[in-house]
Amino acid sequence: MPSHTPTQKAAIQQFIGITNAKESAAAKQLKNNNWNLQNAVNAFYQSSNASSTPSHAEQSLNKLFDKYRENAKEEPDNIGVQGCMHYLGDLGLSLEEPVVLAVLTELDAPTMGELTRKGFVEGWKILRAPDIPSQKSHLPSLRQHLPTPSLAPTSIFYCTYRHTFRLALTPGQRTLPLDTATEYFRLLLSAPGGLAWNTPTTPWLDLWLEYLTQKWKKAINKDVWEQTGVFVIKSLEDEGMGWWSEEGAWPSCLDEFVGFVRERRGAGAGAGAGAGGEEGGEGEGMEL
Repeated sequence: MPSHTPTQKAAIQQFIGITNAKESAAAKQLKNNNWNLQNAVNAFYQSSNASSTPSHAEQSLNKLFDKYRENAKEEPDNIGVQGCMHYLGDLGLSLEEPVVLAVLTELDAPTMGELTRKGFVEGWKILRAPDIPSQKSHLPSLRQHLPTPSLAPTSIFYCTYRHTFRLALTPGQRTLPLDTATEYFRLLLSAPGGLAWNTPTTPWLDLWLEYLTQKWKKAINKDVWEQTGVFVIKSLEDEGMGWWSEEGAWPSCLDEFVGFVRERRGAGAGAGAGAGGEEGGEGEGMEL
C-alpha cells in the first residue's frame, strides 16, 4: 500500500465520507486529480463508478435552482443577481459576511451575484445538501474553518481566498481596481468571520491596506492576489519573517511592502528607544 502524507490521508477520508468509495478508489481518483478533492469527487460522480448514485439529490437540487432563476427562457442554467440575493437570504446570509464567499466558492460561482446550474448542483451534491435546511446546516462548518490559516489545497480558507479574485472581477477585466481589492482583503482577512491577519506585535492588515492606498496605488492582478495569500499565512506562522528572502520570486508589490513594514517597525523601535526604559527593548525585538 503506497504511503501518503497526512494531508493526503485526510483528503482520502473526506472523499470516502462523501462518496462511500473504497479507500483504493479514493486514493486513485485523488491522485488522478492532483489531490484536489472537489475535482476528484466530480470526476467520480461522472464516471461509471457512480452509476448507482441515487438521482433524487440531483432532482431536488435542479428544482431548487429553478426556483431562483430570473429568466428561465433565455438563461435556463443561470441565476442572476436578484435570484442570487434571494437565495442567499433564504440561507440566512448577508453579503457583509465572509462566509458568503466560502459558499460561492463551494458552488463555483463565476462572479458575485451569479450562479450556474452545474456549479450549484455539483457543489451541493458533493456536500450532500439537496435542500435549504441541509444547506443551512453546512454553514457552521464553513464559518468554523474559514478563519483557519492553511495553504493546503483542500482548506476552506485557501480555496475561498483564491476563488474570491474571480468572484470580484468585473466581466472582461483581468485586474481588480484597488478600492475593490481592499474591500475584499478587509472582508477576508479580519475578524469576525474572516482570518484575522494580526500578530502580537504587528497589525498586518492595517499596514497592508495603508501601504496599498498610500504607496502602491495600483490595481491588483491575480499573481499579487494569490501571492498575498501565501504571504499572509507565512507571516502568521512567523511574524519576524525569517522565511523572507529578497531573492525570492515575490511580486514587487510584496517586496516593497516588506520595506514599508521594516520602516514602520524601525520608527516604532526608535520612538521606544527615545523614551528610554523597557519600551526601547521591545521595539528592538521587533526588528526584522
